[in-house]
Amino acid sequence: MLQGPLRTVPRTGAVTVCLLGDFRVLKHGVAVALRQGGKGEQLLGRLALRSPDGVPREALLACLWPDSEGGLAGQSLNTLVYSLHRLLGDALAGRPPVLLRGGRYFLNSGAGVTVDVEAFDVAAQAGDRLASIGDRHGALVSYRGALALYAGDLAFGSDIVALVERERLRSRHLTIMSRLADTYFATAEYDRALDCALDLLADDPCREDAHRMAMRCLVRLGFRSQALRQYGICREALAMEFDAVPERATEALYELVRLDPARA
Repeated sequence: MLQGPLRTVPRTGAVTVCLLGDFRVLKHGVAVALRQGGKGEQLLGRLALRSPDGVPREALLACLWPDSEGGLAGQSLNTLVYSLHRLLGDALAGRPPVLLRGGRYFLNSGAGVTVDVEAFDVAAQAGDRLASIGDRHGALVSYRGALALYAGDLAFGSDIVALVERERLRSRHLTIMSRLADTYFATAEYDRALDCALDLLADDPCREDAHRMAMRCLVRLGFRSQALRQYGICREALAMEFDAVPERATEALYELVRLDPARA
């Protein structure tokens, strides 16, 4: 059993742009009212999605005001940036949330503007690093922090960049759940490992590693018949989704559960 308190939510900034689950802007943890789909949301969302690289001014003008003459669009962008400063600057000691440098716009991370996607990646990377040096407790804290930030799939953007990023983050989320299950299993916390495996399967019913984890946990918890049924669920899911059969590792585990559960 791992000991000690577990911090579940990594620290974020005075202003946080959230792209996971639903688009939100938080000021000291409280949601700020922005018109859904409005220019403010579009600007902050695009800057957050491309953080920390920023977005060229011309790209923002073309996206936000595609039918406007250049000068008018530029004035509108300046007004929008100023309005966001008025809305969020008090949380940043008067500093602007959006900066213009070298023809590109950036979120002002130095003033305390953060992005939930970046915080998720930082927590996930910390978990991987700690796991690699054998610090299970530290890895557990970091992985749980990452999962706490993952409120859902990427909720902003519809272009190819957003599509690729959405799939990357979703895959990372599922991998973290798998590694969390492995960590719990290694410390004989089979109930928690089983919960992680089942949560993973709720998102991706065809993840065979999660089916195998569930089977091993169920055997150790004394539910051999349920472990055998879990194999059947795995087989059915693969057949329905891909017209495929389970991997050899899954078949081998099934045979162990069926014939020699003490070795499963």
